[in-house]
Amino acid sequence: MRRRWRDGDLTLRTPGADVPLRVAASYRARTRGLLGQDGVRGALLLTPASSVHTVRMRFAIDVAYLDRRLRVIAVRTMPPGRVGRPRLLARHVLEAEAGALARWGVRRGVRLDVVD
Repeated sequence: MRRRWRDGDLTLRTPGADVPLRVAASYRARTRGLLGQDGVRGALLLTPASSVHTVRMRFAIDVAYLDRRLRVIAVRTMPPGRVGRPRLLARHVLEAEAGALARWGVRRGVRLDVVD
């Protein structure tokens, strides 16, 4: 069953923690993303998305590229002012403050879960 994503607040279940999650599913919310913020509480899920950038961002972020089943394809740390290359299999992108994904046990091959 395919999930219908909507903008809002949910919980991300990772191997190491349950994390507050903000979902950005609308064009407007995805475009805004983390721009203009000084940090992020928890994580941000951009959907649908296969790449991100950190142009005009104020802080470094961890980025996890996820397939349609929320399995991690790749994890990268991106400093401000960078453009990430698109991942062909990615359907979602998870963003968090630099270092957070490692603390939560998010790495390539791990399957994440989103709960209400």
